[in-house]
Amino acid sequence: MQLGMVGLGRMGANMTERLRAAGHDLKTYDPKVESRTAGSLEELVQQLDTPRSVWLMVPAGIVDSVVGELAPHLAEGDTIVDGGNSYYVDDLRRSGELSAKGIHYVDVGVSGGVWGRERGYCLMVGGRSPRESTPPSARPAARATHRPRSRAGSTAALRAPVTS
Repeated sequence: MQLGMVGLGRMGANMTERLRAAGHDLKTYDPKVESRTAGSLEELVQQLDTPRSVWLMVPAGIVDSVVGELAPHLAEGDTIVDGGNSYYVDDLRRSGELSAKGIHYVDVGVSGGVWGRERGYCLMVGGRSPRESTPPSARPAARATHRPRSRAGSTAALRAPVTS
């Protein structure tokens, strides 16, 4: 499977390595990292086969700007996965805006920290269907819990530390 990964900080880089070790083809972009495969979001999208899935592992505060730069390069049927533990209201808004363009939006609360590379990540996934919620390329990275609507993944992630 193929996946685009945006954000190669501690968790994004480790998720990328875990997925590559499982045999997946990852294309990467992070303006602050030299080891990326793409020099821009547009180039990242061009490196991916359709339908494309692009996973964002960026801070919640910059998700809107990254989505705003990324979405014009995507096509109907492509998927953006936000692993930035965004505020659920923002997830609902983004999901509505992108679905009007035929782009799937999946919010994913990610837990596991830097230890996830070896142990796996806990993914709390929110989206309209399992197909758009858990890209097959993500399955080797983690154990995922699916919730059938946008914002549910981020909400589950917020509650996880309290209920576990």
